[in-house]
Amino acid sequence: MAVRRARLDIESYVRLTELADYIVPFALRVICDIGLADHLVDGPRPVDELAEATGTHAPSLHRALRALACRGIFTETEPGTFALTPLAEPLRADHPFSVQECFPLMPPDVMSWGRMDHSLRTGEPAFEALHGTGYYDYFTAPERAEDARRFELSSESVNPFVLRTVLPAYDWGSMATLVDVGGGYGTFATGLLERHPHMSATILDQPHIAEVAKEKVAAGPVADRCTVTGGDFFESVPAGAEGYLLKTVLHDWDDERAGQILRAVRAAMAPESRLVVVESLREDGDDADDVGKVMDVKAMVLFGGHARTQEEFDALFAAAGLRRSRVVATPTMTVLEARAV
Repeated sequence: MAVRRARLDIESYVRLTELADYIVPFALRVICDIGLADHLVDGPRPVDELAEATGTHAPSLHRALRALACRGIFTETEPGTFALTPLAEPLRADHPFSVQECFPLMPPDVMSWGRMDHSLRTGEPAFEALHGTGYYDYFTAPERAEDARRFELSSESVNPFVLRTVLPAYDWGSMATLVDVGGGYGTFATGLLERHPHMSATILDQPHIAEVAKEKVAAGPVADRCTVTGGDFFESVPAGAEGYLLKTVLHDWDDERAGQILRAVRAAMAPESRLVVVESLREDGDDADDVGKVMDVKAMVLFGGHARTQEEFDALFAAAGLRRSRVVATPTMTVLEARAV
């Protein structure tokens, strides 16, 4: 019997190599951490100047920038001199849709991804197995305040994109009062208030997050209409608002813990209140949008939660005494509205 030789598929080989590569993603994250793009706003600069400005080793920085430039992130205009490219522009802190804070190189996260095999074998989050505590509890320790700040900034940094897409898709202005449950530093809530002058909001998050949020809100343009409180959304949330927002919160938690959050919200709701959930839905099929599937793996490794289908959200709502009343798809996430049964 003749042995068939496998056809060498160069395109597939190159594509798999790109997908499996962690060199470029790590290099990109470090470049974001040191704010390198901020030093190229006025035009190309030699790598020696960039190294001095960022406190890095010039030959090593040169090697990292070359690797990124060959992927279109920066360009080497002449030997040893680099400039921004369209792909690198959003890495600037002053860009209106900056992603500089989106991609921190966080050692606790990186170590957990190195143990993803634990999650695949046990169904448990690798982060907790490695660090001995859950993701959010880990960052409450005072000695981890800087990591907590970096994580929160990475979460907040996507809000300009989300605001741009979900604001036109849902009638936020029909609510006069809103509680942003797990609202972080308040970027989303304050963005809503800036666009709807009749609205007021309360931001609820863990006490160490709330302390920072209070300072940020107080320094902003809607301080007179926005309050911040520290608390535990598994136990209770401020009562009586017209709207309750859970934006990218529930996917972090398994069904039991997500149910606790929803029951706490349901207990706080008035008869005419509504719950607004903003999440990346998971859809079946290879051709479906993949954001929910990718977030599902992140939730598995780091948090112990999972991305959900619309039907799974319906079941969660029903168990908490809620009923889905509306679904609105947007280019980034899905808005699900629920009301008390």
